[in-house]
Amino acid sequence: MDYGLTDIVADRFDAGVRLGENVSPGMIAARISGDQRMVAVGSPRYFEKRREPVSPLDLTGHDCINLRLPTKGGLYAWEFEKDGRNLNVRVDGQMTSNGIYQIQQMALDGYGIAFVPEGLVLADLKDGRLKQVLGDYCPCYPGYHLYYPSRRQPSAAFSIVLEALRERT
Repeated sequence: MDYGLTDIVADRFDAGVRLGENVSPGMIAARISGDQRMVAVGSPRYFEKRREPVSPLDLTGHDCINLRLPTKGGLYAWEFEKDGRNLNVRVDGQMTSNGIYQIQQMALDGYGIAFVPEGLVLADLKDGRLKQVLGDYCPCYPGYHLYYPSRRQPSAAFSIVLEALRERT
């Protein structure tokens, strides 16, 4: 597993898993999860010293924890939306990682605000270890899809796995 956008045909994989918006043309895609959402979170300890942002532009005055994406060639620009208007914000901070679990831990440790999948931090939010900010600006996006080439006949084993995943959704 990695965060790169692997060419499953060239690398001779039967299938891959991607967010719906990242499935390549010419692939058959089957939804295997509900919609997802990224959320901005920080620890209560971090917010004791810093005022909570009320708009994404306020993030420029905060320590933010960056995600380095191998396929995008740089740091992930945080994607927000409100009233049908998209706003991508490049944030600054002293911490950067290429792993989402490490970013979650840095936020828990009070190093700054992180932008992470909501499902990853639900327990932390419920237990008060993290606090969500900018919730009005965090839209849902198409969830995960299993995808595979349309030009290749799937094996019987792959068809069984595909059907099982479809039944869970």
